[in-house]
Amino acid sequence: MEGFNNRTAIFLAAVCSQTYAQWNNPDGAFVVPRPFEFVGEIRSKSLLGESEKFGFVLQSDTHAIIAFRGTSSTSDWASDALVSQVKFKFVRNAGMTHRGFTDIYSGARAGISSCLRRISPDKTLYVTGHSLGGALATLCALDSAAGTKFRHPVVYTYAAPRAGDPDFAKAYDGKIARSFRVCNSFDVVTHLPPSTLTMPKTDRTFYYQHVRRSEQLSFHNGSVAGNHGIGSYYAELAARDPLFALQLSEYNPGFCPGTFTPPPLDP
Repeated sequence: MEGFNNRTAIFLAAVCSQTYAQWNNPDGAFVVPRPFEFVGEIRSKSLLGESEKFGFVLQSDTHAIIAFRGTSSTSDWASDALVSQVKFKFVRNAGMTHRGFTDIYSGARAGISSCLRRISPDKTLYVTGHSLGGALATLCALDSAAGTKFRHPVVYTYAAPRAGDPDFAKAYDGKIARSFRVCNSFDVVTHLPPSTLTMPKTDRTFYYQHVRRSEQLSFHNGSVAGNHGIGSYYAELAARDPLFALQLSEYNPGFCPGTFTPPPLDP
């Protein structure tokens, strides 16, 4: 099994940053990195019921990417707060998952499936996302591995919260061989929901567990947002390979987050 690839992590962190550009631009415009092309938009509804852009699907001659954004609206925050659990009905014996995350993924699922049907199964599928998007990517990856022609997706998530219970994590770990949960030890979101969660009033208890293999980062930028943002994750990964990050940025103007400044190269 191939291990964590930092250059892949840098590239997909930049892809995740473009899900926010897509969200912020009224026309949904964002930078599609060469040699990829746009396949389709991911849309769903969070708790308040309005349809939102949650990411996109890309493809090249050899690869495909499903990318999800994180929390960006009041409705998303409301969905994040739905921490009770529901059965993950898309995969047999896959345990229980976070209600809010699952509702969003359920709404996006048909559109994602439509995109995947237009992509050759000979291509390697990458599934990625940041924050809430990391949880959505986790749900999507297991669903894709169990129910589509893309049996072996490669998963890179950033700042992802826990998505489901121990049975879900076991099912995921049994299906997804190449999965890397990039997390900053100072990022509070990666510690949520707590492993044991007892609901007020009902006293019902839910259990959460992270999926396998974390790639641990450790950076402290002085604020919750600074420790959590995709730009901060990108900068930390890019600092491990500044020449690659610089080349990636120059090859795709506007693609990479702007928080990373490469050190001057030796003459």
